[in-house]
Amino acid sequence: MRRLLFTLTLLSLTSAGAALADDEQQLIQKGEYLARAGDCVACHTRIHGKPFAGGLAIKSPVGVIYSTNITPDKRDGIGAYTLDEFSQAVRRGIRKDGSALYPAMPYPSYSRLSDDDIAALYAYFMHGVKAEAVENKEADIPWPLSMRWPLSLWRMTFAPDAAPFDASKYPDATVARGAYLVQGLGHCGSCHTPRGFALQEQALDETQGEAWLAGGSVIDGWSVPSLRGDNDNGLGRWSVGELAHYLKTGRTDNTAAFGAMSDVVSWSTRYLTDADLHAMARYLKTLPAGPSPAEKAAPPPAAVARAGEQVYMDNCAMCHGRQGEGIARMFPKLRQNSAVTGPLPDSLVKIIREGATLPADNWAPSTVSMPAYANTLSAQQTADLVNYLRSAWGHRSAADITARDVEKMAAAHGSGNDNTTGWLMMEAQPYGKHWTFQMESHAEAQDPAK
Repeated sequence: MRRLLFTLTLLSLTSAGAALADDEQQLIQKGEYLARAGDCVACHTRIHGKPFAGGLAIKSPVGVIYSTNITPDKRDGIGAYTLDEFSQAVRRGIRKDGSALYPAMPYPSYSRLSDDDIAALYAYFMHGVKAEAVENKEADIPWPLSMRWPLSLWRMTFAPDAAPFDASKYPDATVARGAYLVQGLGHCGSCHTPRGFALQEQALDETQGEAWLAGGSVIDGWSVPSLRGDNDNGLGRWSVGELAHYLKTGRTDNTAAFGAMSDVVSWSTRYLTDADLHAMARYLKTLPAGPSPAEKAAPPPAAVARAGEQVYMDNCAMCHGRQGEGIARMFPKLRQNSAVTGPLPDSLVKIIREGATLPADNWAPSTVSMPAYANTLSAQQTADLVNYLRSAWGHRSAADITARDVEKMAAAHGSGNDNTTGWLMMEAQPYGKHWTFQMESHAEAQDPAK
């Protein structure tokens, strides 16, 4: 009888231990999914580096910041962090030593993450990520701007207190889930919301004004579009299904991802469930258009239009169509494409000069590249082409870019200085479209078209 009781007790303990291990594994898997939703690996992995070991350069108007090692290595990573210290870093921007993080870390967005999601992320980074003994690189910011104590004042002024996400503000659970992902883990506003003079996002959700996800900055030479309901520079013409599909694959029958968005799709959104992508699309489609744009621009002079049309027919029409209709899944259409019709022409100039590659996926298994035309078209021809595209097929966007404008963009983007020139006190960067954080692009570093 005693032996039977011992055996039953042993079996019960074994079963309980297995259940506990299974619960822990599920928590780690949940954390891995949430880390994908937050795109942590893209930011915390240097080009061709070890996952999560840090070292990715992030340019800013005050200098270059390098992402940190967030593997569970106890010396160089976050292995010595407790759950509470991890939560303080993610949601409040406070390091283990009490100092403040640079706001390149989107902790104002992460402030709304739930306790359960923080616990899952902690479990994943402590038990699901390989520890890497890779030393962190000091920020390349000149003194006195390199002092960290003002960052605490920045945090107190611009970062919200960590508070539970309020789902009751939204019409249904799907839209609320989408809002949680877009505003929180997805930190879409980090790129798509313009920043104020102190590099703070001008809005953190739709209740804080029309600046929320209104675009208008330039990151690594790519003009950032609005994610609001604008037709010419936003998602007004997109359906929910088309938007969800774009987040999954990086391309649709009408357009394709480029620049930093290629990294977002490749490292993050392609791994999300269809339900979460649909929820994000549903939320984004609830946002109205931004402020009313100025009157449609007048078309360029006839001679300028003819010059641009000739460049287009000679170099672009074979793939993109004589009327900019494109070829589904292969060559994006240019007619009514927000990259063409948006307020800033930077993306057009960059892609014409440098080319781009659409990566293959299960939906579109062919890798498609556009060649670079920097050595084929002169600055004047590039300007003529851009002006033609922005005024053709019913477009009425400003079509007044000059050859000098093209040369300035090429010089800035080619040297990597479109966001910083090693900021000196006597050479402050102008507050404007480049006033933001700019991360190195994994996609561009590996693009065979470059």
